[in-house]
Amino acid sequence: MYNLARPGTIEVIAGVMFSGKSEELLRRVRRALIARRRVQVFKSHLDERYGGIYRVSSHSGIEFEALPVDSAAEIMRQTRSDTELVAIDEAQFLNSEIVEVVGALAGRGIRVIVAGTDTDFRGEPFGYMGTLMAIAEQVDKLSAICVVCGDLACRNQRLVDGKPARYDSPTIQVGGSEAYEARCRRCHRVPRADEDQTALL
Repeated sequence: MYNLARPGTIEVIAGVMFSGKSEELLRRVRRALIARRRVQVFKSHLDERYGGIYRVSSHSGIEFEALPVDSAAEIMRQTRSDTELVAIDEAQFLNSEIVEVVGALAGRGIRVIVAGTDTDFRGEPFGYMGTLMAIAEQVDKLSAICVVCGDLACRNQRLVDGKPARYDSPTIQVGGSEAYEARCRRCHRVPRADEDQTALL
């Protein structure tokens, strides 16, 4: 059912790990609940950190109940007809249908909030986050603090045994502070196969 009285919107919260994306998503969800809006929260089933697969959790410990999905189409199927706000966390893990689904939900008059990491550990675009940012009415790009120099961090540094992961490592590897660090452009390291790892720490 389309709500012609209230136009839908798309909001994207993007940025590196440890920048507070999930925390900001949950802050907006809590405010909507205070305003007595009907809310549904979804997350990629790949993210099982912290609160587990049935919760959206921030690195700071804030959490909220969520429905895990393995495709964007599931979000469309599970969104109730009376839902006014749909929040989606870890959207970078979802397939290309996420763009169409988010647009369709907004077309039904639903406020859609999407959070996700916009670049992978190589510093390259991650999933369909860039496209979602392009079609959104509102985009907030958050940064963290570089653990090496203290500047603003705009990159996700993946670590394997304490050393930077090589460029040819798998794109998706779910993890927290044991596997990732926030770093600035200058301190971010992604060695190629022929580089000396000892010089890149």
